[in-house]
Amino acid sequence: MLIALWIINIILALLMLGAGFAKATSPKAKLAENPRMAWTEDFSPLAIRLIGIAEVLGGLGLILPLATGIAPILTPIAAVGIAILMLGATVVHIRRKESVIPALPLTVVAVASAVLGFLVVLG
Repeated sequence: MLIALWIINIILALLMLGAGFAKATSPKAKLAENPRMAWTEDFSPLAIRLIGIAEVLGGLGLILPLATGIAPILTPIAAVGIAILMLGATVVHIRRKESVIPALPLTVVAVASAVLGFLVVLG
């Protein structure tokens, strides 16, 4: 189970770090140029930046606690946070009548990571 958790967490962390870094560092106008980021029209630059920071912190939270052995319970908690964040993204995309891909699959993967994480850490 630990190997499965690592595989899921590494993939999810890479996705979160990449997307989050882009949102946290790019201007809103540049993000809005991407057709998959049309949702940025509905959010302030600060909100977009905070979403990006939350994604980066979630990505780090998936890896660092488990890798260092320091408070490993934070790993599944980070996965729960990412699942909540991605569920919110899914709702935004549904309201805008946009595709829910990749938000919905990432929600499912984050939930799987949380379940595996709690089983490994507490089990």
